[in-house]
Amino acid sequence: MNRYKFQGIFLFFSCLTLIPIVGFTQITSTVTGVPTEYSSGAQDNIYVFCGEKGELNASLTASYPQGETGNFEWLKYNSTTGTFDAYSSDQSGNQTSTISNLADGCYRVKITPASGAKISTAWVFNNYMKASAEISYSDCYSLTLNGTFESQTLTYTDLSTGQSKELAKDVAVEWSVAGSSVSHVMTSIIDDPPTKNTTYTFMVTDRFGCTAQANVEYISIVTKASFTYTLKDQGKGSNSGKIEAPATFTFTNTSENASSYEWYFFKPLELIKEEIDAGTFKDSIQDIIYSENPVYTYEASGNYLVKLITKKTTGSTTCTDTYYIDDYIKVDTSFIDAPNLFMPEKLNSSFAVMFFSMKSVKITIADRWGKVLHVWENNNLQGFYNTAETVPQSVWDGKVGGKYATPGVYFWVAEGIGCDGVRRKENGFFHLFRDK
Repeated sequence: MNRYKFQGIFLFFSCLTLIPIVGFTQITSTVTGVPTEYSSGAQDNIYVFCGEKGELNASLTASYPQGETGNFEWLKYNSTTGTFDAYSSDQSGNQTSTISNLADGCYRVKITPASGAKISTAWVFNNYMKASAEISYSDCYSLTLNGTFESQTLTYTDLSTGQSKELAKDVAVEWSVAGSSVSHVMTSIIDDPPTKNTTYTFMVTDRFGCTAQANVEYISIVTKASFTYTLKDQGKGSNSGKIEAPATFTFTNTSENASSYEWYFFKPLELIKEEIDAGTFKDSIQDIIYSENPVYTYEASGNYLVKLITKKTTGSTTCTDTYYIDDYIKVDTSFIDAPNLFMPEKLNSSFAVMFFSMKSVKITIADRWGKVLHVWENNNLQGFYNTAETVPQSVWDGKVGGKYATPGVYFWVAEGIGCDGVRRKENGFFHLFRDK
């Protein structure tokens, strides 16, 4: 090797031993750091501490290599002069040195272990966040949540160029109710406001885990209409699956946050169609009731619709909501029928002509020679399914003059007017059988 070239290499490495090693990772902190974004050269760590506005929570700790102890010289960057000024000196001879209650800025530590002087640099910021929340607008259809927050801008210096750089905070916002997220924008419009007073929480969080939150309570001004309904017991022996007129229903309000109620009971669908076809239609409403839990009786057969409108008045604002029955209430049409067998000892102890949704009825039973054996008439029926248990007077017990009628063929006739307005007349015969 050339003698002069060897001397040059020797001088280069000799100079390196005299230059402090910058960027040796000797500084740590109690929070996780993020790297700087200098234009060139080695990068330093930035440590961001969360706290209240004006608090100084920042701290840094420098360490000697394992097994070594010594002195620490701390310096702070002067952004005006672009130099590092003396900050503090730790001559304790310990392996670590911690500086606390630090103001925002860049700090450097110099240690001198046996292996040579080393320098490490780090930035610290005392970060804070403050949130506020309000409901800036509300009506019957929506409410507007408006959140704002205050936080400082974190700016550091690119030590390779002397230029200022802003540290991205990546702030995220969230509105929630009872822990469930409802929005991720600061100004949020909530459609279909809740019917109960509700606390909305506005929270802001940055990439360093610094958070702030604020609550705002929504005092509900809206209502939600709903109801259930049940048919009044129509008596023992009622025809399962059918509703007989007159039919009485209890309507139970299950609405939320209502101050008044309007129940609309419509005419039967069949009547509405008839009026439309005849050109006489004026109104589909049959009755309006202003009570919380009405009881309503349908006197005639037909398919009925029910509507509930609830209102909630707050100051000068009145919000309403409408709820329709999920299906028509079907009150069945009238009919008359009778069995064709009468077996008092085995099948049926009495013979009943069954009628349904009738306003009036007359029942006549005769033998094959036309002799009337039994007559029953009622011009003010209140709704029942005709059996011996429900209306004992209407059925024939199979006796004539207190004695058992002889087996054979008998006839029945029933006529009357149904609750649907239809005049009905039915007749037929039946066989009377006896064991003896």
